[in-house]
Amino acid sequence: MAKIKSIYICKDCGYESPKWTGKCPSCESWNSFSEDAIEKKPNKITAHAREVIPLKLTNAKEQRIPLKMDEINRVLGGGIMEGSLILLTGEPGIGKSTLTLQICDQLTGGTAKVLYISGEESQNQIASRAVRLKIDSEKISFLAETNLEAIIATVQKEKPDFLVIDSIQVMQSSDMTSFAGSVGQIRYAAEKFMEYAKKNNVPTILIGHVTKEGNLAGPRVLEHLVDTVLYIEGDRYKNFRILRAQKNRFGSTDEIGIFEMAGDGLREVKNPSAEFLEGKRPDAVGSAITITMEGTRPILVEVQALSNVTPFGFPKRTSTGFDVNRAQLLISVLQKYARINLSNQDIFVNVVGGMRLKDPACDLGVLMAIASSFLQKTIPSDVCFIGEVGLSGEVRNVSQMEKRIKEAKKLGFKKIITPKECKTIVDAVKGL
Repeated sequence: MAKIKSIYICKDCGYESPKWTGKCPSCESWNSFSEDAIEKKPNKITAHAREVIPLKLTNAKEQRIPLKMDEINRVLGGGIMEGSLILLTGEPGIGKSTLTLQICDQLTGGTAKVLYISGEESQNQIASRAVRLKIDSEKISFLAETNLEAIIATVQKEKPDFLVIDSIQVMQSSDMTSFAGSVGQIRYAAEKFMEYAKKNNVPTILIGHVTKEGNLAGPRVLEHLVDTVLYIEGDRYKNFRILRAQKNRFGSTDEIGIFEMAGDGLREVKNPSAEFLEGKRPDAVGSAITITMEGTRPILVEVQALSNVTPFGFPKRTSTGFDVNRAQLLISVLQKYARINLSNQDIFVNVVGGMRLKDPACDLGVLMAIASSFLQKTIPSDVCFIGEVGLSGEVRNVSQMEKRIKEAKKLGFKKIITPKECKTIVDAVKGL
């Protein structure tokens, strides 16, 4: 008879330990172990394994399923790869199920057979969402089930061309003694879906939950199993959503897709620069325009800053959409080399539209927004700033400067503040 025993599994790397320990000896993460129950089966003599014929790599062909939404194709690298396992995650209410239903609708527009498996929502809930999104739900097969063995049996019988699992955290196998959502259950279920997707060449989307810290709930090994990890970012109380690939075996992880949440679902934003700059006041103090690169696409964004005398002895530095440590560095550079005393000022930095700026080319724009707020001077609305700011106060050149300048010119900016080394590029773009 099989025995039940408890083990401890690291959620970050999957390392197993017979007892709890504070620090994982494999990945050195602290407090990452969680208890799990496994069934210890007696050793049995196995039969000889069957022979497997290896295939030639030269016979492999890349087969993608292009979608009508170019923003999704951009992030995935040209479309959904056949047989791929995609993990889609994001905060609650951000639009994961909405985006997945829209993908299903575009696939059913052809001859694809789609099976949507949900362990959290009923048939009526999914159907009402499809009606709101103006999707023909009759073309999508639905199954409300959490038992892994029942799901695999149904999938093998129905033989869908596209599979959706909503969500991977609620799937539970009868072969595992642990509860649903545990490290062992999530890993086992993901392995079974990966095995089916690869053997039958069926693209599969796994919808995953995130923790309150914004990290994927469950073991980090789940991210290693799948082919692509997609995150939907943005403030759920605002309209813009950003689809970003944290991992992509079939394309780049630099590209992003930008959407706008509307009553009938997520709509593509064809010109994100114009959308992010919409509503900007021409006489606003503490506002500057900068250009960031997301993959191959330049995007103009507005950076806002507010400087105010602190009522306390220690000034507060807060940043939304921009690294707060980087903001403190720029404040120090501004104090030392521009001789602006900000030691008694609370400074708040905000990137409009929910964008997150990691490009060092945005340093100059952030710095100018802070200076504008402190000096109470308006920056002209036809001026944008591009450049990395160094610790010695110099403005450094950045990559893909020509693309950035062309985008600014297309949107009507007449003055572009760049490092001196870029004067020839600016002159060349002006002559176009």
